[in-house]
Amino acid sequence: MTTPLAVSARVAWWGTAWLRGHVVADQLLDAVLEDSVAHVVSGIDGVDGDSILGALARLRALGAHAFGATFPAEGDLVGLGGPAEFNRAALEVGEGVVAVGAGIGLTPRAVGPAYEWVAHLAAPRQVPDVGEADRALRAALLHASEDLAALEVAKWRPEVADRLLNLRHRTTYVAPPGVPDRCIDLAARGQQALEIVEIALEDDGGALSVVEIEQRRAALVPLERAGRRALVAAFSPEGWPPG
Repeated sequence: MTTPLAVSARVAWWGTAWLRGHVVADQLLDAVLEDSVAHVVSGIDGVDGDSILGALARLRALGAHAFGATFPAEGDLVGLGGPAEFNRAALEVGEGVVAVGAGIGLTPRAVGPAYEWVAHLAAPRQVPDVGEADRALRAALLHASEDLAALEVAKWRPEVADRLLNLRHRTTYVAPPGVPDRCIDLAARGQQALEIVEIALEDDGGALSVVEIEQRRAALVPLERAGRRALVAAFSPEGWPPG
């Protein structure tokens, strides 16, 4: 199973590259519109129904110098700095974009073959350090592998065991110029971790008891958290290493 990049991740990478002059508008639109036909943005400077390119241009005029992604979950608002309205909106859809320097956040919602984005006020945020997120993800994968082996993962989810034994086999995402190689790799490994969690929790009927179900979930919670934090680090240019 290979999951394409979330739309907020695409806006973060390609929108930042566009802001910094690494790509032109057509390249930005090709990347962002990958799985859709249109993006409509409402709420920036009181304008509703703006195009994604028009919205990003407005944010640039408001001082945006990068776009970063957030992938929050209940109890872990990683990549968010508030206020509560933006946090709730991003948590509801599981993702969002922060226009760094403009004080604006965007949350997407898929509507058929299109996306509707809503703008919110966004406070300054802290993002995970790329190196720390990398180390935490490697540790979480190791611990999850050990815990799931003890739970005999190969019996109830052989495909999970296969994925854990073949961690080098993962999607290589195409990134625009300016994205550090380390972040491209971290994005792929973070997504891989979330795919392992999704497969492992797909069918609780594979467990023999409620206790085993809870053990399985307990083994995967740290991996899911590390995977999301890795994605936030990979798609948050304000935290990228220099060079």
